[in-house]
Parts: sequence; C-alpha cells; structure tokens
Amino acid sequence: MEVALAGSRTSAQYAQGLREGLELTSRMRALVEAIREVVGAEEDGEGELEPETIDLKTLLREALDDLEPVAAAMNVRMTLDCPADSSAVVKAPRRRLAGVVFRFLESALSLAARGSLVQMETGGGAAEAWIRLQWHAGATSSAGPRPELGLLVAQAGWERAGAGWKREQAEDLETVTVRLPRVSAEGGSP
Repeated sequence: MEVALAGSRTSAQYAQGLREGLELTSRMRALVEAIREVVGAEEDGEGELEPETIDLKTLLREALDDLEPVAAAMNVRMTLDCPADSSAVVKAPRRRLAGVVFRFLESALSLAARGSLVQMETGGGAAEAWIRLQWHAGATSSAGPRPELGLLVAQAGWERAGAGWKREQAEDLETVTVRLPRVSAEGGSP
C-alpha cells in the first residue's frame, strides 16, 4: 500500500488508493477471523466435550428463536418443517453442535434476499438424519465476504461433527443439505 501511494498522484487517486487498501484490509481481517474461528473450534474440541444424544429439531428451533429478531429486521421469514414421523436424533457434543447450527442459520439469513424466505426442513431415515436449508440469494451486500465465510465455517463445523455437506445453486436459489449418522431409538448407533 505504501509503494502504491509513494508516487505522485492527485488527491482523488490517493483517496481511491486508500479506499481500496482499506477494503482489502477488511477482507483480510475477515479471512483471519474465519481461520481463527475454525482453528479455535478444533482446539476447543480436543477431548473437552462428550457426545450427547441430540435432537436436531430442538437445536434448529432454539437457533431460529434466537435469530427471529434479526430476520424480522431484514424482512426475511424463516420456517422450519419437521415431520413428526421422522427422526433427526444424532450423537455429538451439544454445545459445539449448537454453535454450528446457529452459525449455519445466521449465514444463510445474511445471504438471503430481503423480503424472502429461509426454509428449513429436517428428516431422517434408518441410517441418517438430515437438514435442508434453502434461501433465495440477495445481491452482494456491503457486508462483503463475511456471510460466505460464515457458511464455510459452518461447513467445517458440520464436517468435524461427521456430517456430509452438499451445496447446490440454481439461479438465485441456494440449497444446503447436511447429513449426519442417526442414533437409534435405543441410544446407540443405527
């Protein structure tokens, strides 16, 4: 940045160079924060939390309740469809998985177009539980890469918990499906 601004330039060119440098610095800072979050989660996870039997529906509802004021301010509706006859019970450290679920929903909400719908579904079969999250992407915001980085951090968290991650895009519709091994009714693995 110093080299770029060292030569003779007009005031407008200096100002533009500084703006671009600050924008780049902001992006770099967001990347470093995301890296720290992923590395910090890995370090926190080294033997400190015991896996528990968790209903993903409960974690989704809790995160949804926490994010409802943000969604209302953004004019985005969030829905959760959890069929009563499907199981979404998994085994994982609750605190860690709750943080991943919150980050996942928060990132999708931040990426959603104003006035749109963020739709969540859960279900499960004999061997796995799944969460599907869909939203219509909004125009790139002044928030820059932070929501996308948040989604990548959430992906890392899901994968660390043993989940499969699949993200699809069709025009402005974004769909992420997360699949985790299900826990049987007796509390063991399927």
